[in-house]
Amino acid sequence: METGNALGSILRMRKLALVILTLVAVTFAAELPTKKYVNLAAVKTMVAGAEAEAKKQGVDVTICIVDESGNFLFLQKADGVSVNTLDFCREKARYAALYGNPSREAAEAMKNGNAIPLAFPSFFPNQGGLPIKVDGKTLGGIAASGAKSEIDEAIAQAGLDALFKK
Repeated sequence: METGNALGSILRMRKLALVILTLVAVTFAAELPTKKYVNLAAVKTMVAGAEAEAKKQGVDVTICIVDESGNFLFLQKADGVSVNTLDFCREKARYAALYGNPSREAAEAMKNGNAIPLAFPSFFPNQGGLPIKVDGKTLGGIAASGAKSEIDEAIAQAGLDALFKK
C-alpha cells in the first residue's frame, strides 16, 4: 500500500509541476511585446495618397517608402523623371526613418552653417522625406524626389495624411 501512496504522490507532484510550468510559459508568452510595422496595406495607402498629390501638383516624382532600418518597402520612379531621383528619394526616406525627423531639418542645419552632421551616417540634407510615426515611435520613412523640395515634402505628407486619414 505504501508503494501505491508514494506512486500517487509522485504523479500528483508531476501534474502540479506540469501545471506550474504551463502557467509560467503562458505568463512569459503574454509578456512578449508586440511590434507595429508598416505593412503592405499601409504602403499602398501612402502611395495612393502621394500619387494623388503629385497629380494635383502637376509633377512627376519618384516615391520611396522604407522601414525603420531604412530598408526598401517601396520604390517607384515616374516616367520621365531623372534616374538620380532614385538615390535622392531613398536617402531622404532613410534619413527620416533613421533619425525620426523630416529630412528638411538636415537641410536647415546645413543652411545654418552646421556641417558637423555631415559626419553622421545616412545624413542627407535635402527636403522631401518624412518619418512614419505611430504612438511616438518611428516605423519608417516616406519621401518623394523630382520636384521642388517643398513639393516633394508635400507629396510625402499627403501619403502620411492618407494613412492617418487627415
